[in-house]
Amino acid sequence: MPTFKLDGKTIPFEPGDSIIKAAERQGVEIPHYCWHPGLSSPANCRMCLVELVPKPGQRPMMLDVLELDEATGQYRPAQKPKLQPACYTPAAEGLEVLSDTSPHVTQARHDVQERLLLNHPVDCPICDQSGECKLQDYWLEHDKSGKRMRDEPVHKSKGVEFGPTIVYDGERCVMCTRCIRFMAEVAKDPVLDMRERGNLNEITVGPGRQLDGHYTFMTEHVCPVGALTTKDFRFKARVWFLRTAASLCQGCATGCNAHLDYDPRYNKAYRFRPRDNEQVNKYWMCDEGMLSYREAHDGRVLEASVRGKPASVSEALAAAKDLFAGVAKESVAIVLGAQHSLEDNWALRELGTVLMDSRHVYVSGRPDGYEDTILVHRDKNSNTQGVKTLAPGARPLSALLGDVASGAVTHVIALGGAAPVDAGDLEDAKLVVVAAHEGPLTKLATVVLPATSWAEHAGTYVNARGLKQVAEAALEPLGSSRTAWSLVAALASALGYQPSWSKLRQIRAQLTAPTAADAPAAAALAE
Repeated sequence: MPTFKLDGKTIPFEPGDSIIKAAERQGVEIPHYCWHPGLSSPANCRMCLVELVPKPGQRPMMLDVLELDEATGQYRPAQKPKLQPACYTPAAEGLEVLSDTSPHVTQARHDVQERLLLNHPVDCPICDQSGECKLQDYWLEHDKSGKRMRDEPVHKSKGVEFGPTIVYDGERCVMCTRCIRFMAEVAKDPVLDMRERGNLNEITVGPGRQLDGHYTFMTEHVCPVGALTTKDFRFKARVWFLRTAASLCQGCATGCNAHLDYDPRYNKAYRFRPRDNEQVNKYWMCDEGMLSYREAHDGRVLEASVRGKPASVSEALAAAKDLFAGVAKESVAIVLGAQHSLEDNWALRELGTVLMDSRHVYVSGRPDGYEDTILVHRDKNSNTQGVKTLAPGARPLSALLGDVASGAVTHVIALGGAAPVDAGDLEDAKLVVVAAHEGPLTKLATVVLPATSWAEHAGTYVNARGLKQVAEAALEPLGSSRTAWSLVAALASALGYQPSWSKLRQIRAQLTAPTAADAPAAAALAE
């Protein structure tokens, strides 16, 4: 692989890489505002300027400038190297680049910072970007000087609603144009533009339009300062109180990688942010996915219930034991959940097909919905492929309704409350549901056991492309909820069976190295 030198460090690069992209891939940051790895490079902020060292015998590019002679107080002619934007300059074999080690680059960064802050309001105490703002970070790294301008700063519009999700503050904007480029290049909806010139520049929405659609949150995410804020997160939390877990969006089968930001003091999730993954979602998420963090709290099953009345988990397990007493295995069915993790589904499959020797296996989840060619998948379940891997012969929930109506199935254990079809006919069956969220199945259930959500336990999910991904635990279990796989183990014990798992690592060992007991069960389901 070809390489170049950056401050003496060898940086490998791929054909077509710019200096800044190659450096970023190696974990070396060249300061920038307008550049983003997923967008075009306009080279308009000038923060990423670097010095290119001429090769032996090569004529250096120089600029004629005026320098202040502090001794005389007069300006005198001088020369300095012509700096180049690292976001626009292609990497080349044998190139030598100076960034942090060049005094000319250091001075340029200081000057760019000073220019950007001339008219910038001191909004840090009330700005949602405070604590993760590039202006703050780079001021500490490259400026650390007071404002020299004593004139009244330029005032612009503040608190402008660009649409149903985004608020714009023109005074904070550094005109990096990331939001404009994202909407045009990624969302394919060039609704944003720039008006006026110089220090009167502002971002504006096209005439007769508003910033809407399925990717508006990304305009806030790519904004390096506090110019764009989401109504959802605006004034809700300070980032220095938040902790982050590597999570997965649960909104559809794409399985976008995400950062789940939460406050451990209140055990509360506050937002999703995209987590870069070139194989899955690159640098982006859709609005629906960004808002799906709310499901860590909304619509949850937090307590057990028996016949619609609150109960303890032990009481619910005892009620389930009574329901299944003396029932023939031919009448028992299990319903795997496409919204639950691979580990949860493995546990239910083990209980149903191995311990209870049932051959009635079905799968349920949310119905299909909107899709596009960018990120959004029509399958609104995060683990459909995982369920198909565990139980290739699992039938849809509609088949279960027919089997219940015919009397072939009388007792059902289901994972998850969601259903893609009207499940009213399940009223004729004795239904035990282990679920994190309320849904059609929890409303029909005789016994409901409260499971933790994806935000409260570590779990594996398989996206539509068959890629296994792990979501980390963030929150402590809410209410009386427990991990679904442990509830299934407790249910197995209550029904008189001896579960083979009591820890997560035991299940994951089975998932990575199937035992002989798993093979006949999988083969039977595939028939």
